[in-house]
Amino acid sequence: MAERVRVREIDDDEGQRLLRIIRRGTGSVLTWRRAQMVLLSAQGMDVAKIAQVTFTSPDRVRDVIHNFNVDGFNSLYPKYKGGRPRTFTLPERREIKKIAKSRPVEHGLPFSTWSLVKLADFLVAEGVVDDISHEGLRILLREEDVTFQRLKTWKTSHDPDYAAKKARVEHLYAIADGEVLPEPGEPEVIFCLDEFGRAPRGAEESSGRRSPPLVIAVTG
Repeated sequence: MAERVRVREIDDDEGQRLLRIIRRGTGSVLTWRRAQMVLLSAQGMDVAKIAQVTFTSPDRVRDVIHNFNVDGFNSLYPKYKGGRPRTFTLPERREIKKIAKSRPVEHGLPFSTWSLVKLADFLVAEGVVDDISHEGLRILLREEDVTFQRLKTWKTSHDPDYAAKKARVEHLYAIADGEVLPEPGEPEVIFCLDEFGRAPRGAEESSGRRSPPLVIAVTG
């Protein structure tokens, strides 16, 4: 049986400092998550419950609490090496974009739309990236032409073959980007056209924006 772990007693000033870190939510996701775990423990929540509400493992929660008990607030901050801000690889950017354009319920999450805080937290928890600030995520999504406004207004397709078609399109994009090699019989040339006008009923954006890109595959 794991030893019961709980944060040491914290005073009012420390409690207010933790609240400020959590409410601002503009710095490192790691700092925000660790502060949240510490505060929940200070409020009497046990390790298992903290792990559940922060989407991480009990062992991870114990480590965060133990480190805080030993080193205080210094343990909440990532140990950056300095220099230029972190850049993300192409596979990381593609995965971040893919998750941002998906629905949270597809990942078993109990909410219907993403926010910067929820998305950044999920990306770290799933190991897509080691750390990403909320502002850094905002910039990356803007560069990738992904906005939460568009994500929130997109209607769910009623096409029973939607999942298979979506997977096919994503596979074709991967071929076009050189991430995977085409199998025998698969297209070697990919055209991606941006259709204008109204999308089919049930698959258009409620805002009336143009329909998704049309992918045309050409075999050799």
